[in-house]
Amino acid sequence: MSTATVPSTASTPSPGSAPAPSLLRLTRVELRKTSDTRAGFWLLLVVGLTTVAAVALLLFAGDEQDRTLANFFAITQLPISLLLPVLGILLVTSEWSQRTAMTTFALVPARSRVLTAKVLAATVLGVLGVAAAAVASALGALLTPVLTSHSADWSLSGAQVGQVLVAQVVTVLVGVAFGMLLLSSPLAIVLYFVLPTVVTVVSNTVGSLTWMRDWLDLGTTLAPMYDGTLDGQGWAQVATSLALWGVVPLVAGWVRIERSEIG
Repeated sequence: MSTATVPSTASTPSPGSAPAPSLLRLTRVELRKTSDTRAGFWLLLVVGLTTVAAVALLLFAGDEQDRTLANFFAITQLPISLLLPVLGILLVTSEWSQRTAMTTFALVPARSRVLTAKVLAATVLGVLGVAAAAVASALGALLTPVLTSHSADWSLSGAQVGQVLVAQVVTVLVGVAFGMLLLSSPLAIVLYFVLPTVVTVVSNTVGSLTWMRDWLDLGTTLAPMYDGTLDGQGWAQVATSLALWGVVPLVAGWVRIERSEIG
C-alpha cells in the first residue's frame, strides 16, 4: 500500500509574488533602450558630433567677440534641441514599432509606472544633453586662446544655465508627448516638426495672427531661454505654448495608452 504524497508549495513562488521593479530600475531600463536600438545609438552619436561641430564652427568662423563660454553654451543647444526630442519620441514609439509593448506591459502591468519611467528617462536625457553641451562649450573656451588670438571669456550666468536646462527638458518631454499620442515613429516625428512650422508660417504671413507666434510657437517662446534672458511675460508665453504642444498631447496620449488594447 502506497502513501500518496502532496508536493509542498511552500517554497514555490507564485507568478504574482515577485516584487514589482522599482521606478528607478524602470527608468534605468528606459534609458538603456535609448542606446540599445540602432536608431537610438546613431541619433545619440549625431547629437554628440553636431554639438562638437557647433563649437568648432563658432571657434573658427565666429567673430572674436562672440567666442565666449556663454555663446558656446548657447550655440550647442541648437542640435540638442532639434535631435533629442526625436529620441524622446522613439523612447515611446519603439515599443510599438518593435512590437515589445505587450512584453513590457506584461512584465509591468501597471502601465502608469512604465509611462512615468519614460518621462523620467526623457528628463534625464535632457539634463545629460545640457551637461554634454557644457563640457563641449568649456572645451571651446579653453581652446580659444590656443587656436586664436582672442583670450578666453569664461563668463556664464546662472540664469542662462538654469533656463537652458528647463528648455531642453521641456523639448524632450514634448517629443515624448507626441510619441504617446501618436504611437508611430514616422508620424510623430513628421508632425513634431511640421505643425509648429505651420503655426510659424501662418503667424508670420497673416498680420492679424502675429500673436500666435508669441504665444503658441514653442520655438519662439523658448528662444530667449537659451541666452538666459527670459523674464516677466515670457514665462507666461512659455507656459501657454507648452500647454498646447506638451501638456495636452501628453495627457491625451497617457489616457490612450492606459485604455487601449495592447496587441
